[in-house]
Amino acid sequence: MVLRLSLPHGLLKPSSRKDIREQIWDYMESQNLADFPRPVHHRIPNFKGSYLACQNIRDLEVFARTQELKVDPDKPLEGVRLLALQGVRNYSTPVGLDSKVLVDLVVVGSVAVSEKGWRIGKGEGYADLEYAMMVSMGAVSQGTPVVTIVHDCQVVDIPEALLEDHDLTVDYILTPTRVITTGCERPKPAGIAWSKISCEMMEKIPILRSLRHREEQAGKDVTLRDGPRSPPGAQATPSTARSPQDLAPPELGSVPSSSVEIGNLPRDVRVSQLKRTLSALGVVPSRLTWQGPQHRAFLHYRDPAEAQRAIACLQGFRLGAGTVRVVLARQQRADDLGGGHTAEPLPDHRPAIAGP
Repeated sequence: MVLRLSLPHGLLKPSSRKDIREQIWDYMESQNLADFPRPVHHRIPNFKGSYLACQNIRDLEVFARTQELKVDPDKPLEGVRLLALQGVRNYSTPVGLDSKVLVDLVVVGSVAVSEKGWRIGKGEGYADLEYAMMVSMGAVSQGTPVVTIVHDCQVVDIPEALLEDHDLTVDYILTPTRVITTGCERPKPAGIAWSKISCEMMEKIPILRSLRHREEQAGKDVTLRDGPRSPPGAQATPSTARSPQDLAPPELGSVPSSSVEIGNLPRDVRVSQLKRTLSALGVVPSRLTWQGPQHRAFLHYRDPAEAQRAIACLQGFRLGAGTVRVVLARQQRADDLGGGHTAEPLPDHRPAIAGP
């Protein structure tokens, strides 16, 4: 059974992903098709019959030969975890970025899915991102099968035009009544789409910083969604070529060219907010000079290349109500840095020291 959803008249985008999600959620609530937690809106629905649908995974040949299995933590996938992860506390071991683990099968939750393998999640993009992270780690490849488990009413027609390159597709759909082989030939995500990653996500998922640094070192474009766009064909790693100003010998006591000036700081912003932002973006300086009264701060890095990377990542970011100004610090004498003002900071305005 494929559910054909009749969308309300008057909608400007009657086939949008949001509309499909809302109608699936509304239908499942109105028909009482879900178990706890309720309501199902903004969730991967824990549909009635999920345990029965999960049992169908035993009929898949790819499951029979699976050694390493990745299962999302969604409630309707609990039956798969019970089947495959017995004794996990006693026999499992944590894996890191360098563990070289190879995942044989991935099981994800969905709000809606088509028989062609197109998938719509709850709208936060975490299943897509987790798969992309595993690609970046070398844990999965294009040949790694992906399974989703849903109620029959969640199998709907989804226009391919709604899909984007970073969207995860599925190879098998399990419902309480059917096992669907999609035969999907659309490529799965080839890695992390950094242009879709926000600074907020970087802060929520610390492992992203390590993966971003690894890909940056490999010369890939790791420009974040709320960062400046790199020119087409440009490498992510900023150029280390020096301008005439950089090549000039610094004056005694001057700010070195490996320092970054952050100006236009709002009056009520504290140094702790700046420190959290720098940590989330992975551009923590070796030393930070805070000049709250002058609405600015100086970030001191070990070399000009680190300073340039920080500038590229911090351009356009906001602290408080305003967008700050981020530039390479000009050559200035030490007495221009505010003298001894930073030695007696206001509460919570202490200069921050990070790194060795």
